[in-house]
Amino acid sequence: MQNLKEDFSNKTKKKPKVTIAKAFRTIIWPRRKLVFLGLILIIIRSLSGFVLPLESKVLLDEVVPNKDYSKLYTLIIIVVSAILVQAITSFLLTKVLSIQAQYLISELRAQVQKKVLSLPISFFDNTKSGALVSRIMTDVEGVRNLIGTGLVQLVGGTFTAVITLIILLKMNVWMTLFTFVPLSIFAVIALKAFKYIRPIFRTRGKINAEVKGRLTETLAGVRVIKAFNAEDQENKIFEKGVDDIFKNVKKSMTATAVMTSSSTFLIGLATTGIMGIGGHYMIQGEITPGDFLQFTFLLAFMVAPIVQMSNIGSQLTEALAGLDRTEELMNMTAENEDENRTIQLDTLKGHLVFDNVSFEYEKDKPVLHNINFNAPSGSVIALVGSSGSGKSTIAGLSATFLNPKSGIITIDGKDLSKVKLYSFRSHLGVVLQDEFLFEGTIRENIMFPRPNATEAQLLNAVKAAYVNEFTDRFDDGLETLIGERGVKLSGGQRQRIAIARAILADPKIIILDEATSNLDTESEGLIQKSLSELTNNRTTIVIAHRLSTIKRADQILVIESGKIVERGNHEQLLATKGRYYDLYTFQAKI
Repeated sequence: MQNLKEDFSNKTKKKPKVTIAKAFRTIIWPRRKLVFLGLILIIIRSLSGFVLPLESKVLLDEVVPNKDYSKLYTLIIIVVSAILVQAITSFLLTKVLSIQAQYLISELRAQVQKKVLSLPISFFDNTKSGALVSRIMTDVEGVRNLIGTGLVQLVGGTFTAVITLIILLKMNVWMTLFTFVPLSIFAVIALKAFKYIRPIFRTRGKINAEVKGRLTETLAGVRVIKAFNAEDQENKIFEKGVDDIFKNVKKSMTATAVMTSSSTFLIGLATTGIMGIGGHYMIQGEITPGDFLQFTFLLAFMVAPIVQMSNIGSQLTEALAGLDRTEELMNMTAENEDENRTIQLDTLKGHLVFDNVSFEYEKDKPVLHNINFNAPSGSVIALVGSSGSGKSTIAGLSATFLNPKSGIITIDGKDLSKVKLYSFRSHLGVVLQDEFLFEGTIRENIMFPRPNATEAQLLNAVKAAYVNEFTDRFDDGLETLIGERGVKLSGGQRQRIAIARAILADPKIIILDEATSNLDTESEGLIQKSLSELTNNRTTIVIAHRLSTIKRADQILVIESGKIVERGNHEQLLATKGRYYDLYTFQAKI
């Protein structure tokens, strides 16, 4: 599969690096009206926060010395009003920005999921489903820090710090400048830490995706695990995964701890220095106790947002790392973005032709060699041969899940590589060997390709696939819940539901890949009775190991080592006494 992986990677754009500027342009700017309203609320909240420190000077220098109760009451009313404004603006900020951030997360998840489903089958062949779930659900969560709390703290804190700085400089230049020495050292440490942390967050996303991917597989394969008594083995694999996450988190926490400890120490030094300098000025009578208290309050207003930058920086770094990984997915080339696919199929007869088709999964390791066959509309073409001979690859090419390395596949005379995939697949039905059923009812699974089908159409499909043979025995009939992947049904029952689903889709081309392999003899007999209706007026590609199921095929192709070694109908191939004769007589003896 390496060649497919390389081809797919070559179709993606250069590995993205999401910057604050790009995030602002693509995420924040389109929501500028809400963000602008949020900024106004942030400014109001920040300004109201200045009331308490400013009024503290009035309290110590005017109210207390003069024993002015009237002014004290007025001061209390002003401070309480400011606190009320802060509370109201904080609530509105949550309504405006935080909720909008959560809406943006849900919107991005939907976009990423839509993009993932548009990618070629080769992408899914090389990517764990659990890892994709992690990338869809987890990687986009960081954007809440760009629109929500992170933005609020960043803008609000910056605004507060700048206003405070201006006031402090007016109060006492030397005391203010003294604080800049430790704060500058802290800024340098923080910048270096953020540069170190971002790759850690990016790696964490990958590790999380791998661990969740394995966990998803473990839960899905729990029967196999228990059957082989492999619980300890899976436990060790998962423990290693969570240990890798722990080590990653430990690195980021260490870097954050360095910033936090540095800020505590440096700001402590600044505070101690201010106490000394302030004490000197008060002894000299150059400032009043009210001035010193006000300066100290305002200094805290300036320092607190700067200290918060360590948390904000971690949040924004984590958000950008998640967006990096999200952008990787969004930059991948979707199936329907192929500029060569310009032909729209409004109607389809189903005449399928393979003309000298070759295919390889890995470079220079072909699995199909110059395949040629003609499948007229409404005909049944059977593919037989040993495992690994290339039968499923031919089916994958017929379903446009794969693209030929060389040669041409045509549908009704049109090059299939130039046909718009949606217009072709709307006429396609597939029943796989290990058919996938969704959790829900039997009815929901059968109606999956046509949710708006009538009750009559549904019942016709149910009867044609003999699904009613077992649903009539269920208390809830078609409304019976089947569990995850249809775990509550037998293999034969699941397969008949899959065939009913294909019949309801009413395709012009149908591919049956080992469709009867999971059926017992009785079920197989029932399905054989419905095959004439299933294949009526439909071009059918049948892959089967049970050769008894394909006796009525119009043409049987014997595939070995990626080549067609024999072709003809059942009687013709038996008469030649070649490979098909050997396979058939061997099964007949069994």
